[in-house]
Amino acid sequence: MTERVLVVAAHPDDEALGCGGTMARHAAAGDGVDVVFMADGVFSRTTADLDARRGSARKACAILGASVPTFFEFPDQKLETVGFLEIVQAIEPIIARIQPTVIYTHHGGDLNLDHRIVHQAVMTALRPMPASTYRAIYAFEVASSTEWASSAIGEAFRPDHFVGINATIERKFEALQAYAQEMRDFPHARSYEALRALAVVRGAGVGLPSAEAFVTLRSIVR
Repeated sequence: MTERVLVVAAHPDDEALGCGGTMARHAAAGDGVDVVFMADGVFSRTTADLDARRGSARKACAILGASVPTFFEFPDQKLETVGFLEIVQAIEPIIARIQPTVIYTHHGGDLNLDHRIVHQAVMTALRPMPASTYRAIYAFEVASSTEWASSAIGEAFRPDHFVGINATIERKFEALQAYAQEMRDFPHARSYEALRALAVVRGAGVGLPSAEAFVTLRSIVR
């Protein structure tokens, strides 16, 4: 079965961090992969900054085998200042056009508030309807947000779905190099070394050399 995959991320680089290897695996299998970025991803809204970040996102998505991404211009780290319905209504036409079968988005308990709002907006836009096309919604983890949250924010990230990425992990890291300005030196959680270690740990936990981990938000067998 050919899947129609939709990744809804708050900011450029969240997609590569959270599910880059899985995106590349989908693409290698012949699945269509579309990506939507809800916020611009930069505090400074100069034209040069926005163009550079979007250029990085286009390059990363091309490396991962995804289509040219869709960019919305909601304010970075300020999604709470936007009417929630406006965010939901931005996502709904994308879903109607793509008719995805599998969706990946943020975990609802992340430290980053933009991530939590996007999670809620995606779940609202994908509320179950008789005409829905999707079979699964998964939440990914974003290093330096998901693991930094506290129980006061929401449930901890407890993955129950693992995707082996041994064949695509180098593609994931090639995509992350497109976001070099967002990466940090080890032992920061968003360093190349830490992310590779995370992939190994996620894989070893289920008997794989490397993996990306997800929480199943909804699974439907029709």
